[in-house]
Amino acid sequence: MTVEIDGANNIVKTNTISEVTSANGVTVDGLNIKDSKLVTANSVIQTNITDQAINEAKMQISNAPTNGYALTAQSGNTGGMTWASVGGDNTPRFSVSKSQAQTITNNTTTKITFNTEYLDTNNAFASDKFTCPSGEGGQYFMTMKLLFWKNSANFLKDVEISPYLNGGAISLGNGNGEANTSFIMGSTYAQITQMNMITSFIVTLSENNYVECYAKALTVDGGNPAIYSYYTNWSGFKLIWLN
Repeated sequence: MTVEIDGANNIVKTNTISEVTSANGVTVDGLNIKDSKLVTANSVIQTNITDQAINEAKMQISNAPTNGYALTAQSGNTGGMTWASVGGDNTPRFSVSKSQAQTITNNTTTKITFNTEYLDTNNAFASDKFTCPSGEGGQYFMTMKLLFWKNSANFLKDVEISPYLNGGAISLGNGNGEANTSFIMGSTYAQITQMNMITSFIVTLSENNYVECYAKALTVDGGNPAIYSYYTNWSGFKLIWLN
């Protein structure tokens, strides 16, 4: 080993320091260097790191960054850290309504049609039903609102709304409203010309599961009621849960 003393700059220069003992390496001022690496247990401590000195390039992350993403723990990935979305945009989502009234058979559960789309992010609403797209299984929040309307003198007595899942009624979201309040004097039903029914519910869907809206109305005289176009709509979106 050649040693050169630079008195002007108060430094000692060496050309090469060769490891003389393979087990220990070379120790300088408490830092142990072996095989070109610092191997002392506490060789780098927090106080020895310059402020704002560690950037993304110096971290071992398994993927490239995306604006708005957060660094998450993923033990199976390189470095154990991965950039990932911390939330979501609640898609698929949709909102539909009717452009004209729909007459339904008295006291009969009937599928309600929706022919006007205001929103359908994944083209998942068609043929009066919402179908869960591929890769979008999960929990969905939905709201159905129907305006029941009398035809002619067919005053309303009772109305129901029933969400269907894969062709069968589900208990979630079922609603019932009675209009059979009698007058104080006599037994004649109150003459109810319209009733609005709203239901909101959460339903778990898998790929290709579908949801439909069904309803039933009973009139005083047995005539056929209608679902009015105004104030009748159905909307929903996928829930994004933040843990």
